[in-house]
Amino acid sequence: MAQQIDQDGDQQVDTEFIDDVTDADAREKAYRERGTSRPITVVGNPVLHKECKNVTEFDDELAKLVDDMFASQRTAEGVGLAANQIGVDLKVFVYDCMDDQGVRHVGAVCNPVLDELPAARRVLDDSNEGCLSVPGAYAELARPDYAVVRGQDLKGNDIAVEGTGYFARCLQHETDHLYGYLYIDRLSKRDRKDVLKQMAEGTPRYPVVAND
Repeated sequence: MAQQIDQDGDQQVDTEFIDDVTDADAREKAYRERGTSRPITVVGNPVLHKECKNVTEFDDELAKLVDDMFASQRTAEGVGLAANQIGVDLKVFVYDCMDDQGVRHVGAVCNPVLDELPAARRVLDDSNEGCLSVPGAYAELARPDYAVVRGQDLKGNDIAVEGTGYFARCLQHETDHLYGYLYIDRLSKRDRKDVLKQMAEGTPRYPVVAND
């Protein structure tokens, strides 16, 4: 259990975070082996630059999408993947990410919303960040080193996920995707230009969808 301050700052509610650590390897393998890898959409594709639709049907089609997302993520050697990164206009992301203590987290979140952090928890980390939709490019980006994202699981149950360090960055990055933001949208014009130059000069190591 964890204490979370509400938006008014004068009331506390208990939050039970999901266990996304137990059997992480087996769960990721099961998702991935059921799925089919799809190519990754890259910056410039319209689906990446608009807010996605809410998930409203928690059915076999959603489960198949998540399987495909895990397969695609593994092919691209990523730690997180949003549905619009394989061209699907739905608010769902998957992750297979280590935190800064070397603990592996595996899961999926539908309709994610990040908590507003109290000032005391907003300790910024300016580590490098990259994105499968901006292949081969990296830039420093300051983000809080702690994050809580709330949403639903594949059955529609309410869930909350807590992350620290690198995993916190992953949760923020993937939630951003589903609201139409890439990490490069948070960079200065100069840094964004440098990232796009890095991308243009490289060759993706995984299949991508070419923009028209």
